[in-house]
Amino acid sequence: MKSIVICGSRRFKKEIREFAAKLKKAGIVVYEPIFNTDPKIRDLPEHFRRFSFLGLTHHQFTSIRKADAVYFYNQKGYLGNSSTLELGFTEALGKPIYALNEDKDEPCRNVLFDEIIKTPRELIKKLK
Repeated sequence: MKSIVICGSRRFKKEIREFAAKLKKAGIVVYEPIFNTDPKIRDLPEHFRRFSFLGLTHHQFTSIRKADAVYFYNQKGYLGNSSTLELGFTEALGKPIYALNEDKDEPCRNVLFDEIIKTPRELIKKLK
């Protein structure tokens, strides 16, 4: 059974969840990002806030280690800071890297994408 981790901005949370659901329906093991949408995290004392973000970051890194491949849901070519960290981490591990679109801002990120895959159906074929 193949597995994939999805990385992407929380601004695309709804679309990422829908994309992941289609993969799961096809029997793919999907590790989804934890999107912090609770504004109260900003009100925490600095040391608690720091550990909250550290936990979120390391959780995604653990998912990347477990998965067979990584998919960047970069709608309109957008990748944020966290996804850029995840991209570098994935490359360092030598895992296959797929993306929804070419990066709109940074050619150095584009060269790390092994393939642009537009639909869940295409990704399922690639993983099976």
